[in-house]
Amino acid sequence: MKMLSGVAGAALCAWVMSIGSMATVGVARAADGGASKDDAIAMVKKGVSQIKAQGADKTYAAIIDKENKDFHDRDLYLVVYGLDGTVKAHGANTKMVGKNLIDLKDIDGKPFVKERVEMAQKQASFWQDYKFTNPESKKIEPKSMYCERLDQTVVCGGIYK
Repeated sequence: MKMLSGVAGAALCAWVMSIGSMATVGVARAADGGASKDDAIAMVKKGVSQIKAQGADKTYAAIIDKENKDFHDRDLYLVVYGLDGTVKAHGANTKMVGKNLIDLKDIDGKPFVKERVEMAQKQASFWQDYKFTNPESKKIEPKSMYCERLDQTVVCGGIYK
């Protein structure tokens, strides 16, 4: 195997180290008590599966119930939006249920609900980044939301970075 030297070797070394540090950040976040990307994907898939098997009304009630550990795990919870931006279920704030939040923006002015709905209309599943209040820290933090479209809704669960 040929060894790289000079600029090419330094660039490769820097790239490998950055990949390693990104992996460490993800692991540290989960170790610090926050949910991981895998946790979010698994919870969303569980929510979609339960909606299909038990119906929306029963599953939405479970999502809203903060004592239900299937849909509440540390800082991870589910939200379900209609493709018009109306909240169908919200694991962190039941006051949002029934409200159309299509024009809601994060602290940076990003219309994240509108973006989420538009993404759901084009893709069966996706990740979305924005800023939102962490229910554990009560601080606005960067968040990555994993979402899956289900009929005329989008089911999402996110992690804080």
